[in-house]
Amino acid sequence: MLIRILSFLLETLFFVLIGSALLRAWMNRLRINMSAQPGYFVMAVTDWLVKPLRRVLPKAVAQSRMDWASVLAALLLALAYALLSVVLFCLLSGGLSALSAFGPGVLPGVLMFAVKMLARVALQTAFVVVLVYAILSWVQPGSMMLGLMGRLVEPMLAPLRRVIPVIGGLDLSALVLLLLLQIGLMILG
Repeated sequence: MLIRILSFLLETLFFVLIGSALLRAWMNRLRINMSAQPGYFVMAVTDWLVKPLRRVLPKAVAQSRMDWASVLAALLLALAYALLSVVLFCLLSGGLSALSAFGPGVLPGVLMFAVKMLARVALQTAFVVVLVYAILSWVQPGSMMLGLMGRLVEPMLAPLRRVIPVIGGLDLSALVLLLLLQIGLMILG
């Protein structure tokens, strides 16, 4: 029971951190003003890691259109989560003797676990953003937040809108995208 609780708390903390770093990269890619929500929150949560990474990255990478410091921050956070999860599992299941079993063969598994976590957080973050966009479009179609969410999801919805026709005045592309994201999460397992 204790392992499940600690694992849940660790996963929740790292989900927020990794999701914020990925959302920061996406918002910067789309040139969305960070002075409004969720930009203000995302910057507050990730500045401690992204700012030092920006100073370390080469100028050509730091000045590209993609926010590589935020992407690198998300990757480093996913690696930290994977390592902490393995250490926590070993400590709680076998004590310090289980930690001594770490060897070079563990590294590929930890890397794969980190990449899987990164992909899962990206899909879940996209799912939440699209869901908020869909709900706001029904409940508050004229709100400023809907405009911001529309800018965030439009690059994902545009390809679907070219394929899926509007049926009875309803744009079902957000629903289809939610289904596709959920299928992606199922595939990740």
